[in-house]
Parts: sequence; C-alpha cells; structure tokens
Amino acid sequence: MTIEIEHNYPADFLPDDQTIIENVIHTALDYEKCPYEVQVFVLLTDDEEIRQMNRDHRGIDRATDVLSFPMAEYPIPGDFSDVESREPDAFHPATGELMLGDIIISMDRMAAQAEEYGHSRIRELAFLTAHSMLHLMGYDHMVDVERLVMEQRQEEILAICGYSR
Repeated sequence: MTIEIEHNYPADFLPDDQTIIENVIHTALDYEKCPYEVQVFVLLTDDEEIRQMNRDHRGIDRATDVLSFPMAEYPIPGDFSDVESREPDAFHPATGELMLGDIIISMDRMAAQAEEYGHSRIRELAFLTAHSMLHLMGYDHMVDVERLVMEQRQEEILAICGYSR
C-alpha cells in the first residue's frame, strides 16, 4: 500500500497528522473490504490553495474543507467486485495497486471546524479523511438516503479508530 502525504502547510501544525490519516485510510479500506493494495495521495494545504482547486475542478470559487478526486467510478458504492474489468486504467502498471485517488484537506478549515463543532483537531482531521475515503470508494451525499448511509459509515469508521465524538 502506498499512502503519500504532502504538506503545503506547516508540518508541525498537527503533530501525528500522518499517523491519524494512515490509521483512518487503513480502517476505511478494511471496513469496505477492499481486496486490493491501494495508492492514496493526500495533500494538506490552506484555504487559498483549496479554493483555487475547487474553482478549477468544480467551478465553485470558495474554500472548502476537503476535496476528493477518485480514480474510478463505482456504480455500487464500495463494490470492488468488477473494478478490474470496468476500470483497468485505475491500476498502477508497475505496482498493480488500485490508484484510489487524491484527498485534498484544508488545514485552515479543519482547525476552524474543530473549534466550531467543539471537538479536537485530531477528530476533525480523522473525520475529513474518512469522509473523503468514502468518496474515493463511490459514496456520495447528494440525496438524503445516500447522505444517511455515508454518515453512518463515517461514524463507524471513526469509532473503530477511536475518534468518536
């Protein structure tokens, strides 16, 4: 498994951010029973950079807390049964790993939301990572039914990791 974390934000802003992120990624993959070794790229950045990415990729000119860029589509969220035949280009040619996708987190928003919701920055970073991992595996929250499923999965992943509210 390859988890690459890039800091475009002071690396000491949240000690152990790499451990938190890796723990949640591993837990989310186990929770969803992903049968593959995967690659995930995580960028920790600020509001300005994520605002530019949000504008460039989604046409929304404002900062957001997290962006997710999946490498494959999942007609059924979390269903990896036919991903090799449906999305052969989602596998790294040299390593054979499923290139799950990219996660971009605004550390500015993460810190503000932790304060706003009255929990730790650790819990908020774990939440944003779990949320994004579910997006990378095909989950969404555009309609209430999907939102409820995604919220339940997020909370269960966080509870397994020990980051409950």
